Amino acid sequence: MSLDAKNKKAVVLLSGGLDSATVLAVARSEGYECFALSFDYGQRHEAELRAAVNVAKAAGIKEHKVIKLDMQQFGGSALTDSNIAVPTSPSEGIPVTYVPARNTIFLSLALAWAEVLEAEHIFIGVNAVDYSGYPDCRPEYILAFQKMAALATKSGVHGRPIKIHVPLINLSKSQIIKLGTSLRVDYGLTVSCYSADADGKACGVCDSCRLRKEGFSKAAIQDPTSYI
Repeated sequence: MSLDAKNKKAVVLLSGGLDSATVLAVARSEGYECFALSFDYGQRHEAELRAAVNVAKAAGIKEHKVIKLDMQQFGGSALTDSNIAVPTSPSEGIPVTYVPARNTIFLSLALAWAEVLEAEHIFIGVNAVDYSGYPDCRPEYILAFQKMAALATKSGVHGRPIKIHVPLINLSKSQIIKLGTSLRVDYGLTVSCYSADADGKACGVCDSCRLRKEGFSKAAIQDPTSYI
């Protein structure tokens, strides 16, 4: 057991992808009572949301909410604007698959639910090693949000700031896969692809697919992903 044994409630951000499924398994292995939170934010496909539902059911968690947002109104990302193509090869700088302020929005809503639940912990699967270079996945971003959360909440003012947990942030993709495998995560239930088809089959060429395939290869673990 880690941290406060008296309050082991945690909100876990669950996208349906490899990293978030691993984070959920980590939180459960550490004895947290998990409440999963997913977002239907106007992303290109619903396969990852179906995956999130399946992962949550397999884990037998306390409660799973899917919040509907419409970030297509803003666009600005290949994941929320059909006029922007998903890249099929690595690019320099922050890629067009970056969704402006996505983690800030998601963490803010997780913070709100955590306060209602009187949960003192939030888990998110951000990673700053094998990742796409998104600014809201960096350690300094998480530290800044943690400080803001302590200032912006009733629980923080009362001396019980909600802790943001990022157990994968310094792990490579292969290390994440090895960790999840040791915790019996069924990666066959997960969908990471930016352009998955209606059946959840992955394109195999987007940045997320590339990182996922490389991770399984380096971990020497069979990749259960169904590719188009």
